[in-house]
Amino acid sequence: MFKHLLVPVDGSELSQRAMTSSLELAKSLGAKVTGFVVEPDLPMSTISTNPTVFTEQVRAHEAKSEAHANAVLRKFETLAQEAGVSFAADHTSAGQVDRAIVEAAERVGADLILMVTHGRGAFGELLFGSHTKHVMSMTKVAVLVLH
Repeated sequence: MFKHLLVPVDGSELSQRAMTSSLELAKSLGAKVTGFVVEPDLPMSTISTNPTVFTEQVRAHEAKSEAHANAVLRKFETLAQEAGVSFAADHTSAGQVDRAIVEAAERVGADLILMVTHGRGAFGELLFGSHTKHVMSMTKVAVLVLH
């Protein structure tokens, strides 16, 4: 059935659920899991017009993003090893999280994207948006949504 799951995670409590659930599913299917972190781009509103300060800001943001992504993915990898599931890690920085998830699924050859949603309802989606909903509308890969 499914042989390669892409699991976007961000280190939150919800992403912990995505990690454990995806590993249980992958183990039962004999599938591989790719953990994926999307770090946000440096917000334009915080960027200095001073070239030296700008360069420092970019370097600091990249270092912080890299460290966060690696920490989240190391945790996921440890859980995968304990579960006996084949695991790969991937991360990127992007302004559009949902587009980055769709592109990652295509790039790694995933046949299922497993996502956990906040379950905010229609009003919450109106205020905050829904990465899950956007991913579902943009991808041809199957999406499994956990609440």
